[in-house]
Amino acid sequence: MPKKVLARCSRCTVPEEERSCVNSKGRGAPGCPTLMRKNVTREANREYAIGDIREFARQASIQESSCYAGREQKPYVLHPTKPRIQEICEFAQRMGYNRLGLAYCVGLALEALLVDRVLSAQGFEVISVCCKVGSVPKETIGIADDEKINIGDYESMCNPVGQAKILNDAGTHFNIALGLCVGHDSLFFKYADAPTTVLAAKDRVLGHNPLGALYTSRSYYERLLRKGF
Repeated sequence: MPKKVLARCSRCTVPEEERSCVNSKGRGAPGCPTLMRKNVTREANREYAIGDIREFARQASIQESSCYAGREQKPYVLHPTKPRIQEICEFAQRMGYNRLGLAYCVGLALEALLVDRVLSAQGFEVISVCCKVGSVPKETIGIADDEKINIGDYESMCNPVGQAKILNDAGTHFNIALGLCVGHDSLFFKYADAPTTVLAAKDRVLGHNPLGALYTSRSYYERLLRKGF
């Protein structure tokens, strides 16, 4: 059996305007999933034919285009106009959501309060749950004392499953993740019933701007390109 060629879109060498994914007459690099995995596209399209999925995707696409000004101009030069928090509010309004869940890290308590204020000002009901909800000791999941942040002290574990279940119980229509740790965010996504968007990803060093390290990976963060850092 021939070995399956896996998607490597991030390594595509075809000029962007000539790529098959954005140009109906375009071409692709070896293994291009747009050209080589048409069966997957057909399968995905069947999902988009489902009523609520179709509407969610349709509104998300409308929201995307609404974030740019002057689109009627030709040739068009991108002119973005809306920060992400505004996008989240507008998308929730488009979908008719009014009860929003906010799952946040206690390290971003101030930011959570500001988000709550913005959402409330826009007419949403906000159900917020911090990551330490339940005060579950880290020993519960087998954490040794020397594996804690503050060795020798009581330490509550991050509880993304608990966050998800509390928001599920509240019947949130749409959830917002704010600064959850790597892995903890994954568990929250897994257990949350309502669809979830991310307002900010945690980056303890870069002020929650993870891309900063990538933008400087050829200078200050060159060590990222060396195995083992």
